[in-house]
Amino acid sequence: MVETVVNVERTTTTTTNGPPGGPSSDGGFWSAIRLNIDYFRSLPGIIKIVEFVLGIICMALAAPPLNSATSFFMFVIVISFIITILLIAAYFLGIREALNVAVNWIFSELITTAVLTLLYFIGFIVQLARWSESGEKGSGSNTAAGVFGLFNFLAYAAGTYFLFLAHRSGATH
Repeated sequence: MVETVVNVERTTTTTTNGPPGGPSSDGGFWSAIRLNIDYFRSLPGIIKIVEFVLGIICMALAAPPLNSATSFFMFVIVISFIITILLIAAYFLGIREALNVAVNWIFSELITTAVLTLLYFIGFIVQLARWSESGEKGSGSNTAAGVFGLFNFLAYAAGTYFLFLAHRSGATH
């Protein structure tokens, strides 16, 4: 009887030079997440924080909506607030850098912020037109909400302007 011996050698290779968040990195997507506090020390970061705070003030003053004009104003505030929170989270956690997608983030944010600016412009005008001359219950807080809506419109307009400048300079991240 002939006996055959086979030697099997197993080699394991680990590659850690892959793209962040790729299948070859140790922590996957979450290893690429980094806290980015420095962004909020820049002018666009400060503007986002101002939009966030003014959105809270507008919601507090306009709630509960007593008529259709205030309902539209609250719709604008809530949609803008949610998008602003998502943008703040994306910048704070560095999610834009962690995702390896071919998206022009500056242009996308420019379009989004421009639309929100237009909505805020319409919203604060509707709110002030409805409540500025009214002597009804809640007219004081609703008029103040419209004024803070004007301030938030200006903050979103400033954000749109700085995003336009960044887009014009050729930035994509």
